[in-house]
Amino acid sequence: MPDRDIVEAFAKRLENGDFVGAIEQFYMPDAATYENNAAPTVGRDKLADKERGVLAAFKQVTAVRLGSSLIDGDIVASRWKFSFTNAEGVTRTLEEVAWQTWRGNEIIEERFFYDPKQLGR
Repeated sequence: MPDRDIVEAFAKRLENGDFVGAIEQFYMPDAATYENNAAPTVGRDKLADKERGVLAAFKQVTAVRLGSSLIDGDIVASRWKFSFTNAEGVTRTLEEVAWQTWRGNEIIEERFFYDPKQLGR
């Protein structure tokens, strides 16, 4: 079970915009993430590279956690609002729930649940 202070430190890294740093610090080397029902991305290095690609595609990306993270044993659930601003200055927002499985103080699996239609608005 992760320490609440560790979960809070992870969330703070995201809210401060250090998405790649959060992956490098808090994910296990063999961690996997799932976007809705898509095939997983496996491996911390691949996750960090994928995140770098997302960040490169936008002028700005911000994250705000909506409420507290819920911790139950090895499971952590958090509700997030992400804003993506493109080169033309158009901002799209996405609300999602991140469902994480932790081993001690590191993430081994994370599933993101969201409606992809949000980005088209």
